[in-house]
Amino acid sequence: MTARLGLSFHGAAGEVTGSMHLVEAGPHRILLDAGLFQGRRAEAREKNLRFPDACRDPTAVVLSHAHIDHAGRLPLLVKQGWRGRIYCTPSTMDLSGLMLPDSGRIQESDAAYLLKRGQQVEPLYTGADAEGVKELMVPVDYGVEEEIAPGITLTFHEAGHILGSAAVVLVIDGAGKTSRVVFSGDIGRSNLPIIKDPAPPALPEPADALIIESTYAGRVHETITQSNDMLARHVNEVAARGGKIFVPAFAVGRTQEVLYELHRLARDKRIPDVPIYVDSPLAVNATDVFRGHSGDFDRRESLVRDRDDIFDVPNVHYVRSVDESKKINGMRGPAIVIAASGMAESGRIVHHLKNGLGDHRNLVLIVGWAAAHTLGNKLREGHKEVRVFGEEVEVRAEVAQLAGYSAHGDKNDLTAWVEGLGPRPKRAFCVHGEAGLVAMTELLRGLGVREVGTPALGDTVEV
Repeated sequence: MTARLGLSFHGAAGEVTGSMHLVEAGPHRILLDAGLFQGRRAEAREKNLRFPDACRDPTAVVLSHAHIDHAGRLPLLVKQGWRGRIYCTPSTMDLSGLMLPDSGRIQESDAAYLLKRGQQVEPLYTGADAEGVKELMVPVDYGVEEEIAPGITLTFHEAGHILGSAAVVLVIDGAGKTSRVVFSGDIGRSNLPIIKDPAPPALPEPADALIIESTYAGRVHETITQSNDMLARHVNEVAARGGKIFVPAFAVGRTQEVLYELHRLARDKRIPDVPIYVDSPLAVNATDVFRGHSGDFDRRESLVRDRDDIFDVPNVHYVRSVDESKKINGMRGPAIVIAASGMAESGRIVHHLKNGLGDHRNLVLIVGWAAAHTLGNKLREGHKEVRVFGEEVEVRAEVAQLAGYSAHGDKNDLTAWVEGLGPRPKRAFCVHGEAGLVAMTELLRGLGVREVGTPALGDTVEV
């Protein structure tokens, strides 16, 4: 192996979605994530179709976690004929086995929708393409060194973002030299419900390169306790006026966290016995995956210790069929409806919002990040009229946001994570951010990292 070590950035560079970075070490090319760009449909589709030539035939792929903006372009590799190995944690493998086929079905549905409007387009990939991804996945437990190419070893470390999420350490030996590349993936927060806290890799020597997410480097989140107090207040107020609470939530991670907190509030008699509907087949299946990986849960939490099934919330109904979902719209409140997608761009939540936004008794509760131009973001920004299924809908329902449930670390979490690396990295590259990129640059320099960059899409650097 030659001593050359190069990095190039093919997603989440100057923006949040589309995470994909390439490590070139001699003849080997290691792809870190292969995520889908999200946002405006036409613009995102165009970017997703431009799959970089340099990334088409990697030696191996290392997947940090199962979120679609990190894993959603993997089916494109399969569609193009690639049949290499994808390394990830066992939980990520199982969650991806659900999420990627679901993403493929959404691509097919979008293509069918456009066809009805006179636009003939091929889906980015199909559910069948996505089914082939799991066959290529190799599960690797946290803390286990795995050789993924001659002279290149991989170790995963708990990232604390969602179930199975990992930070990545690549150790590259060649030409009498050892190099280390660290990829943070998405760094979570301490004291998030269910999953363990982030555990940054404590390195014996400075990393030659650190690729680090920057989503919320410029802010400090409200605490989980504050968000729980606000959640209890909202449930009590909306229940008293007979309304429904609609929660657009990512099927993996956020749905389970909200369920967990509602369980704690119900156990402590802080909210009334309100029917709760988890109206997303993907979220229902993902919750089953969570149950199967309880070894990844944080056993310091009392509810995790005390209950065999933390998702067995009083009055919870797991909804799979379309008929059951439609019946929810005809029911009187109070009720809580948790449904995908988290950005309210697709999925059953859109139907519920179309039926419920006009009722002043209802509440739309935003519990996660939403890209610009999405329905979720428009509601968060306070638009009084929004377009749903091609029709203008008046927003008379209350809209509120709970920022404390974010699964991304804030300034304090990111600082602690970098400090936990031990010796400061020689160079750092800030990705997966927009407004946070400048703040992350300043944070790293304040911690003693001398060379800090914010790569643009397609940038290549020598390390």
